[in-house]
Amino acid sequence: MRQLIPVLALAAALFVQSQTVAMAIDVVPAGNRNAEQPNIPGASVRRTKAGKTSFDAKYEKVRDLLANDRELTGKIKSVAGKYGIDPIHMVGAIVGEHTYNVDAYDRLQSYYVKAASYTGSFRFAYEGEQVADFVDRPEFAQCASKKGSYGLWTCREAVWNRSFKGRTVGGTSFPNNRFSAVFFQPFYAGQTFGLGQINPLTALTLTDDVARISGYDRLDESDAAGVYKAIMDPDISLAYMAASIRRSIDAYKKIAGVDISKNPGVTATLYNIGNPDARASAFAARRATGEVTWPEENYYGWLVNDKLAELRGLL
Repeated sequence: MRQLIPVLALAAALFVQSQTVAMAIDVVPAGNRNAEQPNIPGASVRRTKAGKTSFDAKYEKVRDLLANDRELTGKIKSVAGKYGIDPIHMVGAIVGEHTYNVDAYDRLQSYYVKAASYTGSFRFAYEGEQVADFVDRPEFAQCASKKGSYGLWTCREAVWNRSFKGRTVGGTSFPNNRFSAVFFQPFYAGQTFGLGQINPLTALTLTDDVARISGYDRLDESDAAGVYKAIMDPDISLAYMAASIRRSIDAYKKIAGVDISKNPGVTATLYNIGNPDARASAFAARRATGEVTWPEENYYGWLVNDKLAELRGLL
């Protein structure tokens, strides 16, 4: 028995050591993996030209907003702290959105004014079918067991991609487009809103996280006006930004075994392109074959890393 005890102790130590190795997380290095900025999508180029401006001018405008509005940067720091993320990730996302998607307003107060004016009888629907009825179709039955808004809407988006996108189902022809563009943007496809440029579907996906951490009311797909009001309000928009970034960081840790929290360009990229769980899975598969070592930034995240020293100075 005396001889058995040291053997068991050694076995236990080796087990703990093996578990620690198995759970090791690789930290993604700082900086860009690409020496030059990846190509900027044509839609962003055309939108910027149509506005008779430039990416440099738009970047400088949003940088100046952050530099001159200490109330805004104070809010960013406060919200980031609640979600356990470095505020530079939120700054990066704001800069990316307002450089490549929309022009920034000159003052934070302008976002509040815009939110207050945003009223109307909106609904999320396609060809007269409201999304609440659409997700009651039998194809979505598998999602009923999902717990929480993140699991539920991620499942529903996957069903859309697999069973409806670009297909004709039950006599209805569905566009070969994103679920969010088809059902959740009644004004024009691709539109996002507010300081954080939050997509309505993204807000619905993250509503449980935001309700739990920030205490805001949960959103409902049957109340489109309520969803738009939430994502237009700068304070609530910041909470959804933080929740989105937190989810991306957690997904890459859990699924791919890498920590992206030290690389704002990567988190900005994921904020831009979305679907962090699926992207983490795809990256993990490519990494396992030796095809890639680290996740790479896109054009949007590349700018954030390239301007990182200046952006950190804003905080």
